Amino acid sequence: MESTVKRRHIPGTSEKQPGDDINLYNLQDDYKGKSYRPQTEAHVAYSSNKNIAFLQQNQHTVITIILTLLAFWTRFRKITLSNQVVWDEAHFGKFGSHYINHDFYFDVHPPLGKILVGFSGWLANYNGSFGFDSGAVYPEHVNFGVMRVFNAFFGAMVVPLSYLTAVQLKMSVKASLLAATMVLLDNATLTISRFILLDSMLLFFTATSLFTLTVFHNLQNESFSPKWWTWLCLTGVSLGCVLSVKWVGLFAVALVGVYTVEDLWNKWGDLKMPMKTYLNHWIARSIGLILIPACIYVFSFVMHFHLLYKSGPGDAQMSSLFQANLEGNDFGDNPLEIAYGSQLTIKNSGYGGGLLHSHVQTYPEGSKQQQVTCYHHKDENNKWVIRPPRNRNENEYERPEEEDFIRFVQDGDYIRLSHVPTRRNLHSHPVNAPISTSEYEVSCYGNETIGDIQDNWIVEIVDDAVYRNKDRVRSLTTRIRLRHEKLGCLLTADGTTLPQWGFKQSEVFCAKDNDLDDPYSMWNVEQHWNPKLPPAPPNAYKTSFIRDFIALNVAMWTSNNALTPDPDKYDILSSEPSEWPFATVGLRMCGWGDKDIKYYLLGNPIVWWLSISAIIVFTVLTGFYFVRMQRKIFDLSKDKWEQYSYVGKTLFLGWFFHYIPFYIMGRVTYLHHYFPALYFSIFMVPFLLEHFTRNSPKAVVYAAYAITYVAVIATFIHFAPVSFGLTGPITNYESLVWRDTWNLIEEKRN
Repeated sequence: MESTVKRRHIPGTSEKQPGDDINLYNLQDDYKGKSYRPQTEAHVAYSSNKNIAFLQQNQHTVITIILTLLAFWTRFRKITLSNQVVWDEAHFGKFGSHYINHDFYFDVHPPLGKILVGFSGWLANYNGSFGFDSGAVYPEHVNFGVMRVFNAFFGAMVVPLSYLTAVQLKMSVKASLLAATMVLLDNATLTISRFILLDSMLLFFTATSLFTLTVFHNLQNESFSPKWWTWLCLTGVSLGCVLSVKWVGLFAVALVGVYTVEDLWNKWGDLKMPMKTYLNHWIARSIGLILIPACIYVFSFVMHFHLLYKSGPGDAQMSSLFQANLEGNDFGDNPLEIAYGSQLTIKNSGYGGGLLHSHVQTYPEGSKQQQVTCYHHKDENNKWVIRPPRNRNENEYERPEEEDFIRFVQDGDYIRLSHVPTRRNLHSHPVNAPISTSEYEVSCYGNETIGDIQDNWIVEIVDDAVYRNKDRVRSLTTRIRLRHEKLGCLLTADGTTLPQWGFKQSEVFCAKDNDLDDPYSMWNVEQHWNPKLPPAPPNAYKTSFIRDFIALNVAMWTSNNALTPDPDKYDILSSEPSEWPFATVGLRMCGWGDKDIKYYLLGNPIVWWLSISAIIVFTVLTGFYFVRMQRKIFDLSKDKWEQYSYVGKTLFLGWFFHYIPFYIMGRVTYLHHYFPALYFSIFMVPFLLEHFTRNSPKAVVYAAYAITYVAVIATFIHFAPVSFGLTGPITNYESLVWRDTWNLIEEKRN
């Protein structure tokens, strides 16, 4: 029986795509597998007026220049109006100071963006002496305007990049210009670009990653040509840079990775392609999209370690061996080998591990003996002395009458650790630890004469970072385990935080599971004093870049994951991912007094609402097309479907990868985390607008674009004060409160 469903079978044709006539590289697809051919201009009718004809021939260059100038005007306008440290300038300004002063610091983000902040300070002749305290007034000798302009430059360049990217996505001039206009006039990305922060750099390198990928895609039929190699490598450079500014760059890497896997899969299905050529594609992408980004990422840490060669506030997050090589650190004066009678500090070898610590306060429950914790700051309470074990002949370990007698601590030795300030001994017993209740409690107990065998610990040497001989324990280089003699458990500190009664320090317990590979059950001697022993010889404490690079990255990852919301503290600045797309929340970036210059991080509502609506519409529309295609109803030609699929898929996945992961992250989140995702969703608006009006009369097309342009521009003008500075009483701006959830006037309700 003949089907009653009407089906339109539209053959694949080489129809002209929207924007083909305005391609930046003037290239034309040939779906027959041939190389690109330069597009002739014979069909273009230019004006007889030379000036107009010149503008017609160079429209992209002219538009790009105009957009760049407008971006500079919006990003630089009134940039020094507030002479106070605004929001996270308190953090990143300090980091820039550390590079100028060469003091080692620790942060959860990779170093490239902060190195650039330091470079901006160098350009401003800043000497690194300002503390960048939140809300502090910049002194006259700090040219903060130059530093802000430097950062704003990156934010400004995102605007012309967005236009050129839309052109490469084969959108028409009016659609490409709309994309750039929405980026130009989004209040949130404008505001955050105007301060000494990392976000403008992150957005810039995200934008370059998308732009270079689209150019590379349009050169797919010129494989292995110089131009093809150039844009492949530039894509890798962009990925390396965005990853080196913040780890959010991994989402851009994921987008390019998905594109590459699909591209190579499609090439695998091309039976006409020689296997050698196919393997060369794999090699090329491995070089351009893996090796180059990895080299840039590693090189950013090479610069980081090279610039920060002095001891600073971030020392404790690094290994003791690394710290010994910093200027101003006295670890290098440590006697090399540990002996009985040595006074020392002991550091946990787990990533981000602290120093073994005790204080006079006792546990509120359990044994109620003296607390033992891990502490990340230098303190007299971190000092311990190695003493002979209980129930052993002390004469075998110490002979006070013989000044030259030294017994070095060896693998398998029994020791007792006496806390220097309180004279109590490191002790464990069959009492549950306060937090890790399945493990044994560790406390300080007794004194030199009062104690028992439960004060004894067995030294087990794990490895040595420098020396092959592992018989003796050495300062800084040797990792050891401390096993309780009676219980057989291992002294451990896994980063678990104690309550306020433990001063939020890390819990120390004795682990029963005997996990010999657990780094949190390993320790090393950090500082070492022994008047009977000479300082270590020169170059005794060598370290390697690879070891330091891995250790710092794992410490960054661990600390980043530890940035979780505090249930006991209400954070007015934080927000949930579900609040971002529809501009449900804003963020106060500074003091809110009548005399303060106030900045409110709030997106242009029209831009944000259109962008997320476009994402939703694209999802529904694509599902609609797939359902109809399954029934053999083809609404688009082959060429148009391929273009729709490529552009839509790239933009949707870019938004998806940069947004959805925040739902599964345990860390605290803020509004600015949505900005890279927003960038991708903005392109979806002109893309769909052009898609829906492709067969409409010109009057309808221009009306649709005109309404969108007017809405974006008018809304930006209305909300411009939140970006350029709110002056006077905040109650003067009640007209800006469109939603009850915006805490522009009142505090955000919990």
